[in-house]
Amino acid sequence: MLHCKPVTLASLLAVWTMAAPSSLADAIAAARGQVPSPSTQVGSADLRAVWDDPVFQKSFVAGFGVNPEVEPRISTDDMALLELVRMLMPDELKAAESLLRHSIRPDTSAVLDLTLGGVQYQQDRADEALANYRKAAEKYPNFRRAYRSIGLICVRKGQLDDAINAFNRMIELGGADAYSYGLLGYCHSQKQDYQPAEAAYRNALLLQPANVEWRLGLTRSVFKQGKYEDAASLLDVLIQTFPEKSDFWLLQAHTYLGLKQPQKAAVNLEALDAIGKSSVDSLFTLGDIYLAESLPDLALQAYLRAYAKDPSQAPARVIRSAEGLASRGGTDQARTLVAQVKSAAGTAIGEVDKRKLLKLEARLTMAGGAGDEATARVLEEVIELDPLDGEALMLLGQYHNRGGRPDQAILFYERAARIDAFAAGAKVKMAQVYVAQGRFPDALPLLRDAQAIKPREDVARYLEQVERASKGRK
Repeated sequence: MLHCKPVTLASLLAVWTMAAPSSLADAIAAARGQVPSPSTQVGSADLRAVWDDPVFQKSFVAGFGVNPEVEPRISTDDMALLELVRMLMPDELKAAESLLRHSIRPDTSAVLDLTLGGVQYQQDRADEALANYRKAAEKYPNFRRAYRSIGLICVRKGQLDDAINAFNRMIELGGADAYSYGLLGYCHSQKQDYQPAEAAYRNALLLQPANVEWRLGLTRSVFKQGKYEDAASLLDVLIQTFPEKSDFWLLQAHTYLGLKQPQKAAVNLEALDAIGKSSVDSLFTLGDIYLAESLPDLALQAYLRAYAKDPSQAPARVIRSAEGLASRGGTDQARTLVAQVKSAAGTAIGEVDKRKLLKLEARLTMAGGAGDEATARVLEEVIELDPLDGEALMLLGQYHNRGGRPDQAILFYERAARIDAFAAGAKVKMAQVYVAQGRFPDALPLLRDAQAIKPREDVARYLEQVERASKGRK
């Protein structure tokens, strides 16, 4: 077995200098011993598993031989040079680079340019390596291995279009390996072009069915196209293989939501929580699913877990969840959630969230049939903070109307009607107060204005009833 450092290097140089310029030996001698440690760094986290794969690394940097079907001819001298370079690899990278630099000419084989690129790449000099790979392809336009190397470097540098062109050319020339297909799929996916990404990932997975990156890339590609059944079945395999991976459980949950199967999505999110991998977002999503399924108790428990996961989080999302519970009949559950927010946030709650919380408390009190002065004071406090809070004005109007004070109710509804977002609703409420007093002529123009602003079928029917009642009075 040959060992290039102690003796063989000198003897090989002696042979080579018989057919090469004498300065070549001096150049090699000067370069000898200056070998940095090879390294391979990947810019994108999604590609790290690919670049760290020992099989991939070996296939990329190794193999300086010749494939005569898709590679240029190599002269006897060039072949001798390649043999010398092979003997220098991998310990004498600087010496190998110097030897190639002094030997490459316009008429030498493109394989030498490719080899020089490989040597530079192993020294983590991707830009120089890419330039020499391109030179190799220019010298021999059908050089399949050069296009593969160009594609791999361009992926690493984020030059997606150049990488796609290189991989496509390689495939046209009959090259097809899992890594090239997989990275081609990655490029298309990064460009949000998911149909070719799917096709490329399928080919990669066919050649490497155990590769998790290709299966996950394919899953994301079909998910982005709305092919939820395909995504769900692919994720079944991933979850069975890696049950501890939270991303797989979560992605499948969203896949089930896309398939209109919320209960299956809830099972996934509960499983995620059971293995200790749930997040604030996943638990809020779980609560929203239960709420949509009219399961307020389960929704409340999910929301409470979400808040407990990070008690320092801004209360806006919890308040919104409580509002959702209140709007769907979960009044008691909403009260529990509000109490939790007040207990956890205390005086640290911001002005905007404070107003929302006060209005929600007032609404919940009124929904329970109560309408005491404390509720009114809460709402008046909200209006002091923001005189244009239409929701608080509407609630105060409702409070006074229920308390048998229609004139005061009208005053608050009139103020709300000056706010565009509440104009239609406020006019309907004023009309209802007038109808209760038998003042049909006063109610009719308000209902017609409300319909002009925001047409609603229920208001249209109500308007017809008031018109008939008004005519009956005449």
